[in-house]
Amino acid sequence: MARRVIILGAGGRDFHNFNTVFRGNPNYRVVAFTATQIPNIEDRVYPPALAGRGYQEGIPVYPEADLPRLIREHDVEEVVFSYSDVSHEHVMHVASLALARGASFRLLSPQETMLQAAVPVVAVCAVRSGAGKSPASREVARLLRAWGSRVAVVRHPMPYGDLRRSEVQRFASWEDLDLHRCSIEEREEYEPHLEQRFIVYAGVDYGKVLEAAGEDSDVLVWDGGNNDLPFYKPDLLLVLVDPLRAGDELRYHPGETALGMADAVIISKVDTASEAQLQQVEANISKANPSARILRAALPIELEGTHSVRGKRVLVIEDGPTITHGGMPTGAGYRAAMEHGAAAILDPRPWARGRIAATYQDYPHIGPVLPAVGYDETQRGDLQATIAATPCDVVVVATPTDLRRVMTIEKPSVRTRYRLQVRGTPTLEELLQRFH
Repeated sequence: MARRVIILGAGGRDFHNFNTVFRGNPNYRVVAFTATQIPNIEDRVYPPALAGRGYQEGIPVYPEADLPRLIREHDVEEVVFSYSDVSHEHVMHVASLALARGASFRLLSPQETMLQAAVPVVAVCAVRSGAGKSPASREVARLLRAWGSRVAVVRHPMPYGDLRRSEVQRFASWEDLDLHRCSIEEREEYEPHLEQRFIVYAGVDYGKVLEAAGEDSDVLVWDGGNNDLPFYKPDLLLVLVDPLRAGDELRYHPGETALGMADAVIISKVDTASEAQLQQVEANISKANPSARILRAALPIELEGTHSVRGKRVLVIEDGPTITHGGMPTGAGYRAAMEHGAAAILDPRPWARGRIAATYQDYPHIGPVLPAVGYDETQRGDLQATIAATPCDVVVVATPTDLRRVMTIEKPSVRTRYRLQVRGTPTLEELLQRFH
């Protein structure tokens, strides 16, 4: 009898784990996925064309809150945890729920799920969302291209739309973002690479993504999501830690695993962290991975635009995942506004509309900033309405995507940009030299 399994996920790692370990395996029968973290990704079906033989009706996706009922009704024998950027305590609470109802609880090892590429892979991951992973991956890609390599970027999945149409996604232009109906969260990850003229791949089936990306590249840069592990076996694994959240590198799943696997660890935000915070993370790195090389890097921020924030009432819009499940109360936009002399940072809560107001309730740690969440049209509409209603003088758009491409912001606005700047030795060039 095939072992009955439920895979717990958030619309990304869960599907990859199914594709690499369970699809086509007669020893298992996956009866359901569950979904959390991301709104509106449950109540759909992993389609038969992706699920493969034996799943003629596909695999249903339910809210994670239904897990006790699903274990009972399907006589589930194994629950597989497959999402990221959660505390170790959270993982064990879910494990306890499964175990108490008679199901085993499983975490798949990286070796079970990483695919082997035909070209070299440089993977960039982090111990938490918002550590500076995206600017690091862009800097890695820039250096490799400067040395003459054809570089393709493969991004951790964000399949929030039609799964069948998202099997393999290739982004080479702004029109491709519209073609795939990308959410704000997807645009935040893809646009900065497109601005630097890199081709970006993503999707649902990362075996097929690997085949397609290999045709465009001599070397692949894996741009990780949240604090997840790479889907491809890396020839070099770079992992970022955030000293402003010192200690999180040992408290979050699977970030601590990534830290233990790293060839090199980049301590970001050294320009804003205290020396005590830097010493704490260095001690924790040495404890988790004493052989890893350690780099220190700043994330300098620039304000771009014709409007000044000095002496003004400012609304700051921050990167959504960093401020929500990433756990940061504020981000780069808040820091930039304060450094450039804003008279006041307006807390948008009194003017929050619809799903934006609900986001503040779900994440009460958020500071006086507006998280740029926009997974669907309703959420994007509520975000635009909140911006319009907030009585500010200037809007600081601190998202990796330029929100002004996807919505109308009638108020004066400026945009932040930040880049990774390694200080001292070793340098990124030294680490990447073998790919020259």
